[in-house]
Amino acid sequence: MWKWLHPYAAPEKAYQLSAKFLPWFAGLGFSLTLIGTIWGLIFAPADYQQGDSYRIIFIHVPAASLSMSLYVSMAVASFTGLVWQLKMADWAAASIAPVGAMMTFIALITGSFWGKPMWGTWWVWDARLTSELMQLFLYLGVIALYASFEDKVVAARAAGILAIVGVINIPIIKYSVEWWSSLHQGSTIKITEESAMTTDMLYPLLLNILGFGLIAGAIITLRFKAEVIERCSMRPWVKQLASQKNGAKDAI
Repeated sequence: MWKWLHPYAAPEKAYQLSAKFLPWFAGLGFSLTLIGTIWGLIFAPADYQQGDSYRIIFIHVPAASLSMSLYVSMAVASFTGLVWQLKMADWAAASIAPVGAMMTFIALITGSFWGKPMWGTWWVWDARLTSELMQLFLYLGVIALYASFEDKVVAARAAGILAIVGVINIPIIKYSVEWWSSLHQGSTIKITEESAMTTDMLYPLLLNILGFGLIAGAIITLRFKAEVIERCSMRPWVKQLASQKNGAKDAI
């Protein structure tokens, strides 16, 4: 496996692999999200307690779960870059951060819209909500550090340290409902136990989780390609790629 992966440590190979995955991620992600959203918002039955207001779960839960998984991915990439000095790991972390911040913001906004009819208020300083807000600040801090230094090696090191330290917030988000008294409901999907949802609600939610993940992967891949091009702008293969695209435009 390592022999297969080793060639993709070169920026040119990584760029080519990203270009192959991008249309698949985008196409499948859009299709699954479209199906899951229509199924969940229109055809899934109303909840016996929350009525139709629960339907925001089909956007909120995928965004919230991705906000955590993307942060862990960013931290792993940052750790890899710091320990093994792999520049592309730093580029991957820089590509993940804005997408993770966007998912965290969506989770907070949709959570507020869900909380208003359920709790009677847009916001409470609940353990889950507060720790999720802290995660948004951590994402923004990583983004700011990447942009604050002209030397991108120093920028990646500073942002990477913050990303790694911030991982401590992930279990707090995950288990805050169990550790502290909370207004926030517990996990809807359970791996080792029976899920709290019926299958006609669960399936569209799972489709949206997968679809959101693929769309996030497509955006990250697109950003990663841009990072590679920016960092390798003086490499011969990048100049050749630019000339080929310019030639294609001239032909049109």
